[in-house]
Amino acid sequence: MGKRIVPPEEPAEIHDVPLREALEERYLAYALSTIMHRALPDARDGLKPVHRRILYGMRLLRLDPGTAFKKSAKIVGDVMGSFHPHGDQAIYDAMVRLAQDFSSRYPLVDGQGNFGNIDGDNPAAYRYTEARMTDVARLLLEGIDEDGVEFRANYDGQSKEPVVLPGGFPNLLANGAQGIAVGMATSIPPHNAAELCDAALHLIEKPDAKSKALLKWVKGPDFPTGGICVDSKQAIAEAYTTGRGSFRVRARWEQEEGARGTWVVVVTEIPFLVQKSRLIEKVAELLDQKKLPLVGDIRDESAEDVRIIIEPKSKNVDPALMMESLFRLTELENKIPLNLNVLIKGRIPKVVGLAECLREWLDHLRDVLIRRSNYRKAQIEHRLEVLGGFLIAYLNIDKVIKIIRTEDEPKPELMKAFKLTEVQAEAILNMRLRSLRKLEEMEIRTEDKNLRAELKGINAVLASETEQWKKVGEQVGKVRDMFGPKTPLGKRRTTFADAPEHDLAAIEEAFVEREPVTVVVSDKGWIRTMKGHVEDLSGLAFKQDDKLGFAFFAETTSKLLLFATNGKFYSLDVAKLPGGRGHGEPIRLFIDLEQEAAPVALFVHKGGRKFLVASHEGQGFVVNEDDCVGTTKKGKQVLNVDMPNEARAITEVLGDTVAVIGENRKMLVFPLDQVPEMARGRGVRLQKYKDGGLSDVAVFDAKAGLTWKDSAGREFSATMKELAEWQGTRADAGRLPPKGFPKSNKFGKVIG
Repeated sequence: MGKRIVPPEEPAEIHDVPLREALEERYLAYALSTIMHRALPDARDGLKPVHRRILYGMRLLRLDPGTAFKKSAKIVGDVMGSFHPHGDQAIYDAMVRLAQDFSSRYPLVDGQGNFGNIDGDNPAAYRYTEARMTDVARLLLEGIDEDGVEFRANYDGQSKEPVVLPGGFPNLLANGAQGIAVGMATSIPPHNAAELCDAALHLIEKPDAKSKALLKWVKGPDFPTGGICVDSKQAIAEAYTTGRGSFRVRARWEQEEGARGTWVVVVTEIPFLVQKSRLIEKVAELLDQKKLPLVGDIRDESAEDVRIIIEPKSKNVDPALMMESLFRLTELENKIPLNLNVLIKGRIPKVVGLAECLREWLDHLRDVLIRRSNYRKAQIEHRLEVLGGFLIAYLNIDKVIKIIRTEDEPKPELMKAFKLTEVQAEAILNMRLRSLRKLEEMEIRTEDKNLRAELKGINAVLASETEQWKKVGEQVGKVRDMFGPKTPLGKRRTTFADAPEHDLAAIEEAFVEREPVTVVVSDKGWIRTMKGHVEDLSGLAFKQDDKLGFAFFAETTSKLLLFATNGKFYSLDVAKLPGGRGHGEPIRLFIDLEQEAAPVALFVHKGGRKFLVASHEGQGFVVNEDDCVGTTKKGKQVLNVDMPNEARAITEVLGDTVAVIGENRKMLVFPLDQVPEMARGRGVRLQKYKDGGLSDVAVFDAKAGLTWKDSAGREFSATMKELAEWQGTRADAGRLPPKGFPKSNKFGKVIG
């Protein structure tokens, strides 16, 4: 029998909504929920909802410090079922982080079993691990049963959960927080609780104190993994004032002497949030790539404590320089951002400074104090009322018993007979018979007296703001004593130091192994390096239509200077040039050389030399080599030329006389002192031309005479006497060169 097709019901009404509006509305709702309920911590207790729910769930399971541990699976299940309707793994991961002493400065969860390690290994599954709260968590929850904070309905309305915890511990800054929301993020490093309490006590005394004043106590972050913070005091002050900045944290190391003058470096603390195994892998990788020439080997000898051994390449290496090269290339130095983006009053995301952060915490402690005092006041008033009833019942016990035995409705009768309130009558009727023997007048009167004294104290606190702050101060003082510098948990772990100043050139050199290489440049401008100093380049292969341009010897640590037709000098690192068997890569890949410009010369930068640079129009000047070094890919403009004019020649200044030859094959010799020395410019005219321009230039010593090479590579020379007819002054036209001068119009001199 065929299926009967039921026509779909017509929807009652269809609404047209512009897609943009619908998306904006929904995305805004998502963004707000991420900011409020997932990524940003509350400024008052320093917790995100998941952590708050975990702690409250543990509180309901009575997992106080010192009690028996309970399975993590039970805790995660209860938290997920009652408060946090998200993935079980997400809840367990959050709980694990609260228990890891290398992730949390003051762990809130006391874990038993495998909770992961600093190598980045995963914790055991939640069916194998157990947990309970720590003293810090107990402090955060203290007063929650005394109406210390507001409660709200949980996600399904079946029970209630706290909006915020009473937070009797400066958790926001002490444990820090990391989070990425929509369009905003937070990153708060951990701090020392005792220092925060000292700063808070100062803030109670001087409520208008600025963040800068609080730095007297809060020196900077205090990471669970220790390390050394190498930022300047100004940078730290700036970060805490604005709420944004970063901290450079380095590993702690020491030199350990071995036999016969050998030594190793032992790293005992690594920066916060760095996985040890990944760090060692990275160093090993750099060693393979020969990027750490001062380091011989690295190995991990850690047990409970961190112990990483770094061996130098040789015992003559400077340990500080070796570590500097590691700090620059690996996570042994880490930048930890500070972005104090928190939820103020649990609602408004805002980037705050240190003072405002502590201010929020203190204001919250005062609110909790007032709520707890009011709760206790109501309790005492209720008890005093009950005690008044008990006293009347005690003094008239027989009559009370008679009324209860004989009357159908004893409550109104009792109230009428003894002028009792409903509360008192109810308390008398609910009293157990065994309590009768305890009803002694003295006891009732003593309890009444004590309660009245306590009530007086509470009323005094509620009536005076000064008293309230005094109480908050006492509370903060107790926390300070619990986590003081002499306690194992409270002792500062991160120390401060200035980063050592090292010679930058020495550091640069420390990154590259010094080996001889031959730099080969093809006619079309492709560059490569070959290992060793290779004399015979006849076997080299080039791309089609390309051939050997020129080659020279260098070392892997050398810097090259390239002079281009646009009059600019460019710097290249030999270490970054392609090696191997290929054809290399175009020089343009390493520098920003304009399309219309081409290389004139390439040579090793030695420093301290002088060059004579000249343009096609025959203008030039002497420039110092150190003025030619540019730091950017864009190069450094030295010889000013406008198209179609271009830079044409460069020669090293080795002597006192200049020889210049033009494309018209006319040569001129004149004294070098007629050419000025400049750092940049057009220069002065070296030779005058009717047509064409400058072809080449050379500087030589008058005593030794001028030398040149012909096309076959044979060397010729001429003394000043023989050059008499070519001698003149700068900007003369010159005359045809001596016999045997090469047709190429080049002197054949190459810069070494």
